[in-house]
Amino acid sequence: MEKSDIRKIIIDIIAEIAPDEDLSNLKDDVRLRDQLELDSMDFLDIVMELRKQHNIEVPEADYPHLESLQSCVDYLLPKFNAKK
Repeated sequence: MEKSDIRKIIIDIIAEIAPDEDLSNLKDDVRLRDQLELDSMDFLDIVMELRKQHNIEVPEADYPHLESLQSCVDYLLPKFNAKK
């Protein structure tokens, strides 16, 4: 799986959780919470959707790795590729 595929997966999940957010100008290196109106429940929903839709487990200790779009992609890339 490519980084661009994972980026799209993350954006699609955010779009489901926060349908009113404009995701067209998301910056890869800025914290998602600084760019979007995401609260802690929204963040947990993102983690839950990763598990439900893609069978990707994110332990609570790893939540800081999901801070920005780029850090999400970097963290999730080996997890997606390990599923092959």
